This record gives sequence, structure tokens and C-alpha cells, in this order.
Amino acid sequence: MNYPKFFDEVEHIVLKDDLGTFLGSFDEIDLSYLDIVKVSGHSCATVGGAYMMALKGLKALYGEELPQRGQIKVELKGTLDDNTGVVAQVLSNITGATDNTGFLGVQGKFNRRGLLFYGADIEGNVRFTRLDTGKSVEVYYTPGKVKNPKEVLQTAIGPDATEESKKTFPQRWQEMVKTLFENIDKIIELR
Repeated sequence: MNYPKFFDEVEHIVLKDDLGTFLGSFDEIDLSYLDIVKVSGHSCATVGGAYMMALKGLKALYGEELPQRGQIKVELKGTLDDNTGVVAQVLSNITGATDNTGFLGVQGKFNRRGLLFYGADIEGNVRFTRLDTGKSVEVYYTPGKVKNPKEVLQTAIGPDATEESKKTFPQRWQEMVKTLFENIDKIIELR
């Protein structure tokens, strides 16, 4: 499979998953950016941003211990009227949290439903809350501090797009995503 090599350089997110342990699948789940891109079907500033928000947010919540997949409430400021659905899918794949479509559980354990919310009354883009401690963190994602994805996109679809800019767009698009990952500490803020 051919893909941008920087995908391999992005830090993995490793979580403990009691459901996986119970079912004999795995004790820990190791998710790479490439894994998330495969599930999403593409790499962009939104998919990358959701991954970065999870990476930084879960580190803030759990410190040195492994995050507990299925034990994290995810609240999104955005609604389904914007790109928040893409963010929600990425965060659901990482945390296990779903609105009303996920795993119902086994005799009251391992329920993944009712952990993902849209249109939350928060300042940041997303808030992660540990179910075991109630500790939460709000995460702000501001890619425009480094690179404006809409400007890059316009070079391929805008009125001034040339054949050359359309041809080179895929490489420039992924270079933009790579630049965002390289500047994660500038574009991700925790509160």
C-alpha cells in the first residue's frame, strides 16, 4: 500500500480495553495514524486534528497510565451540520465512545453507548472526561495558526486553480497535514 511516509512517524495512541480483554481479542490496543486513516478513508486536517486532539487530550487525562477505552465521555462543541461527524468517527474509533449506535454491552458491562455528545456547551472543540474519576480536559484545535487547510484546498478547486496546481494538490495536501503534526504543540491547546 502506498501512502505518505510521515504517517509512520506519528506517535501511536495506546489504550487498555477491558472489552477486548474479556472477549480474548487483546489487552491493549495500539492505534496508529495510518489505522485511523484507513478507517476514515482519507487523511486531512480534520482527521489529523481529531487524532491529535485525542493524543494530547488522553495524555493530559491519564498521564503515564493507559487510557481506558470505553470509559471516556466525549463531548463535541460542533453539531452534525458541520464536519463534526468526521471528528466524532475518529474519536469514537479511538475511545470507543458512541452516541446511540455502539456496543450495548454484556450484562451491564462494556456499554459504549451514551458516551458521545454533539453540540456540547463547551469552549473548546472537544472535552474528554474520565468516567472513573470525573476528571476532564477541553481541547482546542487551531490549524490556522500554522497552515490554513481551506487555502490549500482552493489551489485545487478554486477559480484560480491551474492544471499544475490540481496535479500537485495531493502531495501538497499531505504536506500540509504533515506540517500540522509537526506543529502539534502550537495548534493543540489544553484547558
